[in-house]
Amino acid sequence: MERSRTSVRLSLATGLMVAGLAASVAAQRAAAPAPAPAPTPAGQWRTYGGDLASTRYSPLEQINASNFGSLRIAWRFRTDNFGPRPEISLQATPLYANGALYAAVGTRRAAVSLDPANGELLWAKRFDERPRTFPRGLSGRGVAYWESGAMKRVFMVSPGYQMLSIDATTGQLDPAFGAKGVVDMRRLLGYPVEDVEKAEIGLHSAPIVANGVIIVGSAHLAGGAPPTKEHIKGVVMGFDARTGKKLWGFTAIPGHGQKGNETWLNESWTYTGNAGSWAQMSADEALNLVYVPVEAPTGDYYGGHRPGNNLYSSGIVALDIKTGTMKWAFQTTHHDIWDWDMPSAPILADITVDGRAIKAVAVPTKQNYLYVFDRTNGSPVWPIVETAVPKGDLPGEWYAPTQPIPSKPPAFGRQGVKEEDLLDFTPELNAKAKEFVKGWRMGSMWEPPSELNPAAGKMGTLQLPGSTGGPNWQGGSIDPESNIVYIYSKDEATALSMVRDPKRSNMDWINGAGGEGGRRLAIDNLPIIRPPWATISAIDLNKGEIVWQTVHGETDDAVKNNPALKGVTIPRTGRPGRIGVLTTKSLVMAGDAGMATHPNGQRSGMFRAYDKKTGKELGAVPLPGPQTGSPMTYMHEGKQYIVVAVAGQGAAAELIGLALPDAPK
Repeated sequence: MERSRTSVRLSLATGLMVAGLAASVAAQRAAAPAPAPAPTPAGQWRTYGGDLASTRYSPLEQINASNFGSLRIAWRFRTDNFGPRPEISLQATPLYANGALYAAVGTRRAAVSLDPANGELLWAKRFDERPRTFPRGLSGRGVAYWESGAMKRVFMVSPGYQMLSIDATTGQLDPAFGAKGVVDMRRLLGYPVEDVEKAEIGLHSAPIVANGVIIVGSAHLAGGAPPTKEHIKGVVMGFDARTGKKLWGFTAIPGHGQKGNETWLNESWTYTGNAGSWAQMSADEALNLVYVPVEAPTGDYYGGHRPGNNLYSSGIVALDIKTGTMKWAFQTTHHDIWDWDMPSAPILADITVDGRAIKAVAVPTKQNYLYVFDRTNGSPVWPIVETAVPKGDLPGEWYAPTQPIPSKPPAFGRQGVKEEDLLDFTPELNAKAKEFVKGWRMGSMWEPPSELNPAAGKMGTLQLPGSTGGPNWQGGSIDPESNIVYIYSKDEATALSMVRDPKRSNMDWINGAGGEGGRRLAIDNLPIIRPPWATISAIDLNKGEIVWQTVHGETDDAVKNNPALKGVTIPRTGRPGRIGVLTTKSLVMAGDAGMATHPNGQRSGMFRAYDKKTGKELGAVPLPGPQTGSPMTYMHEGKQYIVVAVAGQGAAAELIGLALPDAPK
């Protein structure tokens, strides 16, 4: 079901804010753009995002609108036995290079190579590092591939934050890399840690390799209720791809005397941590720049212990690939107290705006925005306005008076919870929803977290989009011929209900809602927010406009069969999740985030294709489970395959290879 642009409430601001560190914007834009990064070889998929520009695009068109419905499962690779227990959310995106697939799988995160024609295991590399702690465990999202002459390597970051260099042909560790094929990154952070084995730093994203440098981010445990305000700092590091030698390190919290240090008041930079980069990165080898999304500082929802705007957290930084020197930066959320850190890879594109050629980078954020910059210098392509936002009343908190709002493109999903957003399938449900939200703070998406005190009628703040998006780690995809970005977004309200709990934390306030708080926000087992709950949007980067939006994902059986909806016609609602899209010459494709029972009685996940120009659904094929990883495609021996990870809701965690049936002989 397609949804018109006018049916989505979008926020739009106007004005101008120009990022520093630019030379002459007019001169830069008048100059012809530098050569684009080298394209991925036809039919291959050599990095997590398809290429270093993170386009998630392939020009392949053997699978197209005329035959998509004929897709069949060509092979299946189950990951249950790659660890002591099956994984419930396999988020892997495999790579395809030189006739082999490479992926990270299983609850112990093993690197594997598979036969692209049938999914047969070619080799597996298991790396047991117990009893080391794993703040970001399970299989992670993938591996990196690099080759130079006859040298072909697969790089994987282990759950314990060690980097492995694996011979792509044999599956053996490279003895010339680091210490017998392994680099222990916890010993190279640039600052001392008390206990390397227990240091709370790791990574679940895939590293990238650009200009011979492996670039690795960092991640921590979720920070809604951190036990202390003092925390380990996140880092980004660069390593020589041949030797594993550390070349540089970057910390987004500036130290004494560094630019931006003045935005950390009361010397909070000395003890505040996090602000790493857990998301995927992108790179422009011609410009020698890597584009790094930076996460929020400690803690996610309370910043009273770190007053100030807190540069360079919750923003994007462009670093020199060879040295790690920061070339430009832009903060998309000042003093982040919403957990709106940067979740996904920036998308690189060479666009044309009002006749001007611009080498651009489009940065998806959890707020349902794309921030678009000239990637050579950080200048906004369209005005970004410092706009006044609500000030909260939580004792001890410091509030940023303004936030940077892009004038183009408009938001591609709802922002903030208002009365008109409440569940409205029936008048009775709408009345219950209105009663439910009494005591909750609602309104702008910039409403700050607030106190949970039921005795005083205070429930906290309703947040939309939530701390998991909007879009999240899966990001978006782009057609480089039309410069249209395709991106999935979910609408799922969450709770920011702050409490004092000295037994749990030395912070003045932590989020007492418990995780996202989404399960609390329901009426008769239905979300308090009306549908649609998930969409795919097409956004024209040349014009800064939304082209179309469509509801994505079949309605959950629990909604269809809810007694409160008996006799009510329910349109497709979409399924909230974390869903990546794949774009090819003629199609936009994505799987559902859940399973549903279809008219023929079959219960399955679905993999769907949409027309790139209109958003019309062109077909759907069943999957054995919900999509949990982002899809990719490749051409092997003249045949195009699509691979997507599925898991959960009773389905095994496995990679599914889809292809057209062979022609009769």
